[in-house]
Amino acid sequence: MSDLLAGPWALAVMSLLVFGDSFFVVVPGEIAVTALAAVSQSSGVPPLWAVIVCAGVAAAAGDAACYLIGRTVGTERWRWMRAPRVRQALAWAGRRLDGGTATVLFTARFVPFARLAINLVAGASRIHPGRYLCLVGVAAFGWAAYQSSVGAIVAVLVPGGPVVAVVVSVVVALGLGAMIDLLSRRARR
Repeated sequence: MSDLLAGPWALAVMSLLVFGDSFFVVVPGEIAVTALAAVSQSSGVPPLWAVIVCAGVAAAAGDAACYLIGRTVGTERWRWMRAPRVRQALAWAGRRLDGGTATVLFTARFVPFARLAINLVAGASRIHPGRYLCLVGVAAFGWAAYQSSVGAIVAVLVPGGPVVAVVVSVVVALGLGAMIDLLSRRARR
């Protein structure tokens, strides 16, 4: 398994998962970054800096693609966008963007469905592209460094090699994600 995770396609697959995670919240982008960082820390391949850079670029590209969809299509064209829960999430995103674009873009990067809603609404509300891209780039690289740190720290603390580090880091990442989801739901109430 560690040979597969440290192979030449590992960074490309991780990047595709992170990019896809921008649109489909069931795609395990966070887990891919955390797992590959654990492999990197315990085996040295790929380099941790490459995991962070590839994850950051893929995350920023995915968020920018969602922004572009929001800017060109809006938030009501497709039927799924008019579903009550989606409308509620988009309205929430609009209120949050009005309160502080930078704060929202940074925190939404860590909350899967909020990230999609925020980026679509940011595009639909025509936030200046230059400002948006700068903010989303910083947020994406901060997120990539954080996710990679989780995997790398677990790999250092947990003995047993890359496979154990991957399994434990994925469990830790899922736990942190569940905690963030729980806290964000409580904050919305």
